[in-house]
Amino acid sequence: MNRYLIPVISWLLALWASRVFLASLPYKFSGHPDTRHIFGTIGGWLGEILGAAPGELFARHGAIAVGSFELLTSLVLLSPALFWLTGRITPGPRLPSRRLMHRIGGFMASLVMAGAVFFHLASPLGVEVLHEGKGDGGSLFYAAVSILVSGIILILINRKPASRPE
Repeated sequence: MNRYLIPVISWLLALWASRVFLASLPYKFSGHPDTRHIFGTIGGWLGEILGAAPGELFARHGAIAVGSFELLTSLVLLSPALFWLTGRITPGPRLPSRRLMHRIGGFMASLVMAGAVFFHLASPLGVEVLHEGKGDGGSLFYAAVSILVSGIILILINRKPASRPE
């Protein structure tokens, strides 16, 4: 693949995942009713399987834990831009490459979204989240699937290139 095309695709996928993650933080960190419904539904389901204490723990703190991990993932995915800017201002030690950070961020994004997809499919939450008589049309599920796939693509396209035979 063209050496300029991979970085462009990588940045587009990293920006998409970061946009979705960062846009959800106000909901996760403020205890929004929709977020309480989602994590409460999953927590109740987990409580039936694992016991009341783990279910209540997830219902109460899951949104903050997941939101924190999504924030960290976004920082990893966006860090190459900061590294580039820092290197332009003051040359210093070699910082991690875009390729490495997008590979790590892709792994993190696919990990957290694999969990989201699982809970949508396995728990009573469902593909379409229904709350107070309204459904989301499956938008949360489809966003999770798109980021899961994007994360896997980020891992694959940012692998170290095979060395050329001499």
